[in-house]
Amino acid sequence: MEFDLTPKLAETIFDGDGGRYYSWSSSKFPALGEAKVGAGKLVLHPRGFALPHYADSSKLGYVLQGSDGVVGMVFPNTSEEVVLKLKKGDVIPVPRGSVSWWFNGGDSELAIVFLGETSKSYISGEFTYFLLSGAQGIMAGFSPEFLSIAYNTDKDGANKLAKSQTGVLIIKLQEGICMPEPNAEKTGKLVYNIDAALPDLRVKNGGVVSALMDDKFRFLGQVDKLSASLVKLDAEAMRSPLYAADSAVQLIYVARGSGRVQIVGINGKRVLDSEVKTGHLLVVPRYFVVAQLAGGDGLEFFSIITSQEPVLEELAGKGSVWEAFSPAVIEASLNVSPEFGKVFKSKLQKTTVLIPPQK
Repeated sequence: MEFDLTPKLAETIFDGDGGRYYSWSSSKFPALGEAKVGAGKLVLHPRGFALPHYADSSKLGYVLQGSDGVVGMVFPNTSEEVVLKLKKGDVIPVPRGSVSWWFNGGDSELAIVFLGETSKSYISGEFTYFLLSGAQGIMAGFSPEFLSIAYNTDKDGANKLAKSQTGVLIIKLQEGICMPEPNAEKTGKLVYNIDAALPDLRVKNGGVVSALMDDKFRFLGQVDKLSASLVKLDAEAMRSPLYAADSAVQLIYVARGSGRVQIVGINGKRVLDSEVKTGHLLVVPRYFVVAQLAGGDGLEFFSIITSQEPVLEELAGKGSVWEAFSPAVIEASLNVSPEFGKVFKSKLQKTTVLIPPQK
């Protein structure tokens, strides 16, 4: 069984005055479709506005850049618009079928990467968006007769509903147009800043690991089978090998820095050994083992796992399966002497999942 897991950069899907949208195509990155996960990236210029839309996939947005982002959301089975503030480090769940719009009220770019599952999408490995307005919007798709009846308006009003907005996907709002103010209380409940949160693990000269599940962030439960993590490796530090024991898939976006990633799969075959840099996307298939080694400028990556309560097994360090084995099992499995097995196990007990650079 062949796997092409080569890290990929996104392709530009839309580029306009208000901003850009990027996506990873499953036709060019088949591993996405096979794993039923997808990704996209939204970049809004100052006063950029992403027109209201919904999608066929649940996803998590992670704010890469910006401090004055605003998102408005209307969730299924509700009639309330919830307006939230977004800044760098925020994680925002976007449930399948919810309507949202996005706005940059700041003076610099707002960048958000979206990682999600595509088990119910039209194209496995990709998000399909349905715009409410604009040249490719639903309003423009219906006939004036249907619009006039549905919205209790005359023919002129129906034409305005269908044709007044000629933009596509992202537009730039003129100065003087005031967007709704974010609700601070709702933002506190529906947005989680993983950058500012107390990390689950911190190792001197190694880095930090912050895991995000619904026990920390209740709203995360609104997106199907997703949890997240943020790993920040210091220069030349390593994230030791691990795999998901519950058949979950991991989708990784390199948010900053550079380094090297290895993935080992079926029959012990190394299916990936690649340099990675900012903007790369990687897929770790079910049960495959992944490890990351940071370069001289460190390595930061945000990832989702297709499980709300992932079971991650470490293959190195204290608490790993090797550390749990009895001495005789280690000696027989590795065909080593009792003396070597004893040294091997003693060293495991002194290391963690984040390994500082060797001096």
